[in-house]
Amino acid sequence: MGSKIALGCGGLLLVALAILGITVMGSYNSLNSLNQAVEAQWGQVENVYQRRADLVPNLVATVKGAAAFEKETFTAVTEARAKVGQISTGKAPSDPASLARFQQAQEGLGSALSRLMVVVEKYPDLKATQNFRDLQAQLEGTENRIAVERMRFNQAAQAFNTRRNSFPTVLIAGFFGDRFRDKVYFKSQAGAEQAPKVTF
Repeated sequence: MGSKIALGCGGLLLVALAILGITVMGSYNSLNSLNQAVEAQWGQVENVYQRRADLVPNLVATVKGAAAFEKETFTAVTEARAKVGQISTGKAPSDPASLARFQQAQEGLGSALSRLMVVVEKYPDLKATQNFRDLQAQLEGTENRIAVERMRFNQAAQAFNTRRNSFPTVLIAGFFGDRFRDKVYFKSQAGAEQAPKVTF
């Protein structure tokens, strides 16, 4: 009789361990899959930002020919582009500070490009050239792609964070340290909540 009880308890223990093992394995595989989706989407974000950075030298060269004395603007664009190249890591940022540095560098390049476009306004002949119009259209298309890929990255990060912080996955994720820490989100640029003032 005692051996039957011991055997029954041993069987229950094996079943409980099997359930626990399956739960841990399922949670790990799910987190790993979602983590890979976030990394893949980050690759797309960097891809479109790289496309923008690749357009910059051609755009600057085209504008330089017509506005050779606007050196300050060209220097600002070149420096901002270099800073962007230094920030890119190839991996999704794992903390808000890393993402903030990435965003700040990208916003710096965006701001420098905006100043370059203001320079262009002074030169109607430049705006009329086909080469400049083509580059401007590519840059505008790239800016739209950046917005889309940032949104998709945030969606992938949300799917990961939702799964990671669900019970019992949140307990299991804690065992793997930083491997499965919460993903950070892109946020809007400071001041974006205020509508721009239009004056005529």
